[in-house]
Amino acid sequence: MSNEYDLAECQEVVVSAERLQRRITELGAQITADYQGRPPLLVGVLKGAFMFMSDLARAIELPVEFDFMAVASYGNATKTSGVVRIVKDLDIDLGGRDVLLVEDIIDSGLTLKYLRTNLLARQPASLEVCALLVREGLQESDPDLKYVGFHIPPDFVVGYGLDVAERFRNLPDIRRFTGTA
Repeated sequence: MSNEYDLAECQEVVVSAERLQRRITELGAQITADYQGRPPLLVGVLKGAFMFMSDLARAIELPVEFDFMAVASYGNATKTSGVVRIVKDLDIDLGGRDVLLVEDIIDSGLTLKYLRTNLLARQPASLEVCALLVREGLQESDPDLKYVGFHIPPDFVVGYGLDVAERFRNLPDIRRFTGTA
């Protein structure tokens, strides 16, 4: 399997850069209102959420803090392996903190379920989720997300932090990937 993909395999824009920024501004305003007096700790899920979390943090008008986790369930494929593992854990203690988990995309919900269980065991004061994208029709149960950027078709997408085999993260928008991995 090669990781040499052609940009021609991701020409169809699903969410434009302008729509992304407009919606992130709206999410930032909503989070600012919801967390007045208790700025949240933003926990970004690497690598996919780094661009979204960066823009989201700038749209939140509170003194937020950041930490990051890296989990693996895809490898270089376009379908989840079904096994989630922590590759990089948090540096900050979550005990008594208001935590906002920032995810790039919710597919099956397996990773989210794993992360929620793991993070709740650390006894935060609260734990909510902000997902940029939800791929429709792939979750076995309601993922119970407080903040969602966009619901998209169940196609595999790249751009704005999302990748296939580490490629296309730098695209300024979200695009459907038509190649195979």
